[in-house]
Amino acid sequence: MHVLQGLAQQPLASAEVVLVSPFARQMYSGMVPGLVAGRYTADACAIALGPLTRAAGVRFVEASVVAFEAASGRATLSNGEELVADVVSLDTGSVMNRDRIVGAREQALFVRPIEHFVKLLDGVFELATQRALDVVVIGGGAAGVELALAFEHRLQALNESGVRVALVTGGSSPLEGHGESARVRVQRVLARRRITVFRDSCTHIEAGSLTLAGGPRLACDVPVIAVGGEAPAWLADSGLQLDEQGFVATGATLQSLSHPQVFAAGDVASRTDDPHPRSGVHAVRAGPPLLDNLRAFVAGGELRSHRPQRRTLNLLACGDGRAIASWGGWSTQGRWVGWWKDRIDRGFVQRYRLPAEGPIPAAGTPR
Repeated sequence: MHVLQGLAQQPLASAEVVLVSPFARQMYSGMVPGLVAGRYTADACAIALGPLTRAAGVRFVEASVVAFEAASGRATLSNGEELVADVVSLDTGSVMNRDRIVGAREQALFVRPIEHFVKLLDGVFELATQRALDVVVIGGGAAGVELALAFEHRLQALNESGVRVALVTGGSSPLEGHGESARVRVQRVLARRRITVFRDSCTHIEAGSLTLAGGPRLACDVPVIAVGGEAPAWLADSGLQLDEQGFVATGATLQSLSHPQVFAAGDVASRTDDPHPRSGVHAVRAGPPLLDNLRAFVAGGELRSHRPQRRTLNLLACGDGRAIASWGGWSTQGRWVGWWKDRIDRGFVQRYRLPAEGPIPAAGTPR
């Protein structure tokens, strides 16, 4: 988004730019739990790509990459089209393995792609008005915790009989990897909202229930998959140097370690000096150096290094308007934190929306 906005402000000289993306809008993942909780509409969480690409003079192809050859810069798309580029920038994110859990492909709601997830929510909410539902969120990270709290809040409001929500963490405590203070706060909120936590893995999903590795079988009308993603399959045959998990190995300039004409940022990329690999926060901060380095590479100039932050501010929505903030070992919570998060999230989406008329805002400048 930042690169597109920068190109709209100042086009890339002597270059034809093509954007390949499977959807005509970009859903901001940080606001999706708020959408589930009923605090936002889908449109409020989305940035239309058409206005940005038109302003930037970028050709937009609504498709996905199914094969990529780094040496030649050739990309094969889901619509059958082939593109050949001199410079490539990858920011496709990770993908969710629909076959990791038996029965999940047929029975579960996967959080990604977000567009598909959002389209299925109305059916869940309609069903919730008819009877109390058993919802099980699989994934103990920030996304899983936020969604469990969001579903509990929304479905309680839709049905007086209530809702039963459970969180399956995969074996660890909720929010593993965060500071102890934040984890304690999350556990207290989950307990207060009567969300049952299972420190176990899900092995099988079928209509009306799911099975855990330890043996228990849980009633489940709505299984929600919010586990971490995997590398896109097409990277394996791309010729790019990859890390042990199959993501693009990059250096400080965001270039591939094996093919300097290929840049990568966000969840699809991996850096050994990044303390929080594949973090959405880092993907946002990589925007300015990515834009600068793409310009420099095309012009034959000097590229600059991007240093990931050692600590990041994390804001976790509790579904009811409250939120938890953490920075390293420090944390706090309350409705004022929820207001703070809402202001930041709305500002992020608004930053990349072009005005109905008037000049294009400078890249990275909130309006």
